[in-house]
Amino acid sequence: MIITIDGPAAAGKGTVSKVLAERYKLAYFDTGMIYRAVGLEMVLSGFDLSNEARALEIANHMTFEKIMALSTHKDFRSDIGGQAASKVSAITSVRQALLKMQQDFALNPVFADGTKANGVIYDGRDTGTVICPNADIKFFITASMEVRAMRRYKEFAAKGIDTTYQKVLDDMISRDKRDQERQSAPMKPAEDTIILDTSDMDADAEIKAVLHIVEQKIKSAE
Repeated sequence: MIITIDGPAAAGKGTVSKVLAERYKLAYFDTGMIYRAVGLEMVLSGFDLSNEARALEIANHMTFEKIMALSTHKDFRSDIGGQAASKVSAITSVRQALLKMQQDFALNPVFADGTKANGVIYDGRDTGTVICPNADIKFFITASMEVRAMRRYKEFAAKGIDTTYQKVLDDMISRDKRDQERQSAPMKPAEDTIILDTSDMDADAEIKAVLHIVEQKIKSAE
């Protein structure tokens, strides 16, 4: 089974993806990690994030081992990593270079320890439109800009990251604009996707709603 979960930052994709992965014994593939890795390596190397040649070179040499190593850096999950990911992901050649790595995972999904999984949960921006357009179930999870910014601000505050709500909001507005307007694979719902607005939901309500939909889809396919 392949499930894609797309949507903007702080909409709740990661939370529900991990629950689904555990419940149905699916591998979890956070596509944003790849772009965060490329973006962060650009930042750490002192390259301008608009430098396509450098970004493409890094993308062409990116491996799962490098991604995991970079994921331990303090800025990988910070706003620095998020903004860097958004900027390099807008480069068409970088997206093309990383596409096969993402698509190939669906052919042989495995857990971190190498054991075989029953399928894969893709968490990203274009997984239902580009990476796995033939996925069994597709979700597009969203929420209002203000709600998402507050969620991310509280997340940063809990981690001790020094920022303000206004800065998080401004950065999120810029990031959404880039993701929606990029020429290659813009962030948008697939035609056959299920759209879920979590603005008025807590994590438990979101998980319950998604699980209900998945169970109904599974039953109808039997």
